[in-house]
Amino acid sequence: MKAFRIVVAMAAFAAFTILAQTQTRPAATPTIVAVIDSSDFSDAKEGIARVMVAMQQLEARFVPVRNELRTMRDRLNTMRSDIEKKRLVQDASMTAKQTEDADRLELEIKRKAEDAQSSYQKDLQTVLDPLQKDIGTALTAYAQSKGITLLIDANRVPILYAASQVDITKDFIADYNRTHPAGAAPAPAPVRPTRP
Repeated sequence: MKAFRIVVAMAAFAAFTILAQTQTRPAATPTIVAVIDSSDFSDAKEGIARVMVAMQQLEARFVPVRNELRTMRDRLNTMRSDIEKKRLVQDASMTAKQTEDADRLELEIKRKAEDAQSSYQKDLQTVLDPLQKDIGTALTAYAQSKGITLLIDANRVPILYAASQVDITKDFIADYNRTHPAGAAPAPAPVRPTRP
């Protein structure tokens, strides 16, 4: 009889413990998964307008440098062509001097192009960093407002399959463009001079 009471007491204690644990645990929330493709943010026609405006402003700042490099390359091509045409009919020292001048110009073009590329990358980061932070904040708010508990960027994580209804890219871009008009894009940074 004593053993029976002990078994009943243990069963009651176990039932009470299980009941207490189930009452103190929060209910599990359903997981809502969505997919977004951040590479679409920079799509010229259907992307985020502020990104496109910022990119256009940045590109416009580097047009003079690109034009200058194109002119220099054209001049180099003309010099190399002239050297080849005159190589057999002119003095070897003159050909050597022209070749040296062409090599010098080629080196100048290379340095100017490297400097321009470096400046472009720095300016791109300066322009896009605040936008990326703003888009990230807006994306978090968007996901929370839609009850999304897990958001995967298809541009960063390979996805083998996703049903079309879980892709929120177009809806987010439309929402962002509506709430963050393109006129609010950050002001362009001044053009940095490049080394000649």
